[in-house]
Amino acid sequence: MLPLWPELAQEALMGRIFETRKATMFARWDRMAKAFTRAGKEIAIAVKQGGEAPENNPALRRAIQNARSVNMPKDKIESAIKRAAGQGGEDYQELVYEGYAPHGIAVLVATATDNPTRTVANVRMHFKKGGGNLGTTGSVAFGFTRMGVFRLDPQGIDADELELEMIDYGLEELGESEDDEGNPLLVLRCAFQTFGELQRALEDKGIEPKSTGIEYIATNTVALSEEQATEVLALVDRLEQDDDVQHVFHNLQ
Repeated sequence: MLPLWPELAQEALMGRIFETRKATMFARWDRMAKAFTRAGKEIAIAVKQGGEAPENNPALRRAIQNARSVNMPKDKIESAIKRAAGQGGEDYQELVYEGYAPHGIAVLVATATDNPTRTVANVRMHFKKGGGNLGTTGSVAFGFTRMGVFRLDPQGIDADELELEMIDYGLEELGESEDDEGNPLLVLRCAFQTFGELQRALEDKGIEPKSTGIEYIATNTVALSEEQATEVLALVDRLEQDDDVQHVFHNLQ
């Protein structure tokens, strides 16, 4: 199994998974509204791809879990499903853009858009104003691994026991982290190809993740000074505030 971070290479599978948290550095001017927009788009894409019945659509179950994790009301979730299933529902394309932030930090920008022309223009503008530059396809993606990620509330879970059980279902890494409010999390990571298998295994155990998704994980990270890191995170924050952007991934340590 390949550890995510180089500093974990000599450690056991169970360890601390470090995830860059910038919420303490930047205020979110529309954090909840943005979170609902992202969740709604994820629901719409899942419905278009697999239908409106969660029991038959793993992607929709995942999208609903993620919507709940940001406290999206039940009626808004149901409304998003109905809109996506109806005539004239939003038709989003999932596109990933690549580029560099200041100081050579690699960045992947995952978007969901109904207007790619608008989106690429906005993403290019954000990179330029943030001191970076938009790259071409393949310019930085080689430095990332596409993985399935599950974040769990650790309360009532024996992490060692869970680790041993889930290895048979594709688990590659299990570690500890925190959410933006400092609450503890268990983070499970698997290969993209085994995401569904691990999802089903957790469901069979009655474990409902706080959030799940497919993420691009940097194979190597770059350490910067606090001042330099702040410049990078300012660009990340600018990108994340764009309505078409779902997630931003980078290799900043």
